[in-house]
Amino acid sequence: MSYGKEELKKKIVDMYPEIKTYGLSTDLDFDEEKNAWVVSFTKGKHNRHAFLDKKDADACLEGNACIYLGVLIAQYIKDLEEEIT
Repeated sequence: MSYGKEELKKKIVDMYPEIKTYGLSTDLDFDEEKNAWVVSFTKGKHNRHAFLDKKDADACLEGNACIYLGVLIAQYIKDLEEEIT
């Protein structure tokens, strides 16, 4: 499956609206060595990173929820909110 960074980013943000709700900035970079996307979430000076396997990213674009990523997003939001307050 061929797609770009912006397409995957849009799909992730669409699938996980809490990213926008909590005001997180999202960025992606592909790590060739790990064959995975590095997904970065930032709010102010605080940030977190997650790895999304290429096969999981492919499934995500096909409309399948990335359960692992969803769990991480929820945890990152909690952590970032605690750091900020």
